[in-house]
Amino acid sequence: MSRVSSVGHRAVGVPWTRRARQNLRILQVIAGAEFKLKYAGSALGYAWSVIKPLSLFTVMYLVFGRLFGLNEISPYYGVSLLIGIVLFGFFSDATSLGMTSLVARQTLLQKLRFPRIVIPVAATVTAGLTFAVNAVVVAGFVAWKQITPQVDWLLIVPLLAELYVFILGIALVLATLLVRLRDIGQVWELALQVLFYASPVIYPVGYLPPFARNLVFVSPFSQVLQDIRALVLYPDLPGNTITAGDALGEYGRLIPIAVALGVFGLGLWLFRRNEQWFAERV
Repeated sequence: MSRVSSVGHRAVGVPWTRRARQNLRILQVIAGAEFKLKYAGSALGYAWSVIKPLSLFTVMYLVFGRLFGLNEISPYYGVSLLIGIVLFGFFSDATSLGMTSLVARQTLLQKLRFPRIVIPVAATVTAGLTFAVNAVVVAGFVAWKQITPQVDWLLIVPLLAELYVFILGIALVLATLLVRLRDIGQVWELALQVLFYASPVIYPVGYLPPFARNLVFVSPFSQVLQDIRALVLYPDLPGNTITAGDALGEYGRLIPIAVALGVFGLGLWLFRRNEQWFAERV
């Protein structure tokens, strides 16, 4: 008879490959259910995943692109803005869903034994599904601008992987803290508003003074955003988009990467340290 560890939630004697398949299945079920429930009961359904970022893009483009003339700095400002909005939407949705995932799945925590980390991971994957839909819309705008695909675009994959590691680390920290302190939800909502305008989503990084520019690129989100813009929009005009390497020096790109890994390590450590009490405290 197999025994179940009360701390690690692992069945003793069960091969790790079988446990991995079981955990992956749980991840798929939770993520799929979250994605369906997110738009359940609405008239437009999944279309909302596209309508919301496009609506925000339209308002921002009219105000900052047309009214404030940022559209004149580059023929690709509109696409650049859309890339920023979609990436920040992914960051915002994934961290917010990950933060509330444990509290929202109280029943699962109390009745079933499985690695608790599956729940926040599933929440971030749900946000990733929405991001994938929005990425198709961005690809349509890129094609409309007649931008020729480049082999270097393959580098977008590791960049998104870096961003996801950063997001998951934040989600693990927030999910752990929310179990103890429910005010974290309000704090993070305010922090996201500040981060949106503090990041180069709307405005070019070159508009910032050097000290602020360096500070912005400590954030993995800003580094990934600018690198993707440089790869997709300005492969032949690298000077049009300032990246972390330009602002922080030859090895400056390693700083935001280190931050992403550090945040993930902190989140994983904090989550593992507290997961045995999640079921009692939610």
